[in-house]
Amino acid sequence: MIDYDSIRNLPSMFFDRARQRGEEPFLASKGGSEWKTLSWKEVARQVSALSRGLRELGVEPGDRVAIISENRPEWMIADMAIMSSRAISVPAYTTNTEDDHFHILSDSGAKLAIVSTAKLAEKLVPAIQRSPDTHTLIAMEAPTISAQGARVVGWAEVLEAGSALRDDTVEMVSAISRADTSCIIYTSGTGGRPKGVILSHGAILCNCKGAYDLLRKLPDFTENGERFLSFLPLSHSYEHTAGLHFAASIGAEIYYAQGIDRLVSNMAEVSPTIMTAVPRLYEAIHGRILHGVQQSGGMKRMMFMKAVELGRLRHENPAGLSGSQNLFDSLLDKLVRAKVAERFGGRLKAFVSGGAPLNPEIGTFFLALGVRILQGYGQTESAPVISCNPVEGIRIHTVGLPLSDVSVRIADDGEILVRGELVMDGYWNNPEATAEVLRNGWLHTGDIGVIDGDGYLQITDRKKDIIVNTGGDNLSPQRVEGILTIEPQIGQAMVFGDRRPHLVALLVPETELFENVTDETELHRALSEAVDRVNKKLSTIERIRKFVIAGEPFTTENEMMTPSMKIRRHVILKKYGMELEALYGG
Repeated sequence: MIDYDSIRNLPSMFFDRARQRGEEPFLASKGGSEWKTLSWKEVARQVSALSRGLRELGVEPGDRVAIISENRPEWMIADMAIMSSRAISVPAYTTNTEDDHFHILSDSGAKLAIVSTAKLAEKLVPAIQRSPDTHTLIAMEAPTISAQGARVVGWAEVLEAGSALRDDTVEMVSAISRADTSCIIYTSGTGGRPKGVILSHGAILCNCKGAYDLLRKLPDFTENGERFLSFLPLSHSYEHTAGLHFAASIGAEIYYAQGIDRLVSNMAEVSPTIMTAVPRLYEAIHGRILHGVQQSGGMKRMMFMKAVELGRLRHENPAGLSGSQNLFDSLLDKLVRAKVAERFGGRLKAFVSGGAPLNPEIGTFFLALGVRILQGYGQTESAPVISCNPVEGIRIHTVGLPLSDVSVRIADDGEILVRGELVMDGYWNNPEATAEVLRNGWLHTGDIGVIDGDGYLQITDRKKDIIVNTGGDNLSPQRVEGILTIEPQIGQAMVFGDRRPHLVALLVPETELFENVTDETELHRALSEAVDRVNKKLSTIERIRKFVIAGEPFTTENEMMTPSMKIRRHVILKKYGMELEALYGG
């Protein structure tokens, strides 16, 4: 058992695990055709050296240091080294524009930035040149863009300089308390400039404790024996906590995927036991599996669909299968479900789903095939996990039970309120926004929900996203969008119609349809048929009367997020608002 309450801070937790694990593998990435691993001892050495190198460059306790990098071992090393210097890590998305970088650098007052590739430096360097506080750039690859006005230092150079200094990292780390700030993670929310969420070491450790209490009930769960495959951006609080710090806390191995396009092949190579993912991944795999089954046809298709049917019945009513059904279902375990498991590497114990709502139909599909999906819920402001489905007793239409040491209640207006060590200390340089969401120790999430008699939390809407039509009916855009995106022809959807007589939609065709159907009339027909199928499942007031087709996928702060909760509606409406309004003209 791990006593998370006694852990003082994240670096001390890491160095303790490194001393225990020594030469055993910790971080792995693929270069060329081979996976290359770094041992716990080597990672600890580099973290310590980089920490001393940062301080040699003038980084002091409380200073902010930005990280702009794709997922790779150096990301983790940089994050831990910054905290080991008693400084504050400021992750930034690799998809950020120059203006995005400038806002984060100037708002946080970052003294220094760390960048991985020359390509990423192209948008970062101009932002540094405009920033009043950021004067030094540590580059893993030499930038190809002129960095005039900024000091550029090589990653290897900083490690070498730090290695030559007296190793006082343990002394530095021992001075960090749970209440000290570990990182500032910028989140865009639903509008306005991104806000910097201040998270303490204790907030993330609280999340790690909750995740441990949840996942240690997995079959054959072992400390120092799990393997994670990380592909969500480490700059996102979900992966930062669940895929990095929690994984490190239990002594797990972390493999960094080569990208979403190679994720399935990476899973087969790595054989992960636990993965954190977002609904968009499940939707993509769901579509790919069904496409392959339809192509195969015949007996193979029949057995697959029967496995889904019986698996669904078993999940929804464990005592509901007859003797003959149980016998056939056991046979399908070997003929169908075992092959599905192989696609995920053969050792997967659980997918943990978060970041956006998981459509219950998608979740039940995988559960029926023997793939355990634990849907959870959270926000960056809560470090980020608030609740998750337990290993036993999954209710896929809910987001499960509150984690350990987390209090959840429903306000009079239906808003979900959260309290505990996991809650942020506030928004950086933004007391007004802080006061709006932190009141009397409770985080006001902005989400609407209900808690059932067994304590399971169900999200029903976003407080600010409810559509009220001209008839006074309250409609949930998330519900309609979720049903729309189940259709294989629809990749993304946004529903529109507040203070209007009926709903219309903006649709992004599924990628294969978008690429292969060039005739506009045929494309519109395919989407119309999909919308017609959806409308049969909806009440009269929820039905989509008309739609427009987006010319490209919606962009979000994390492109793997589904549009339902994370979509930046204000940006999309700027681009497509007039087209949507025009649908009401005739």
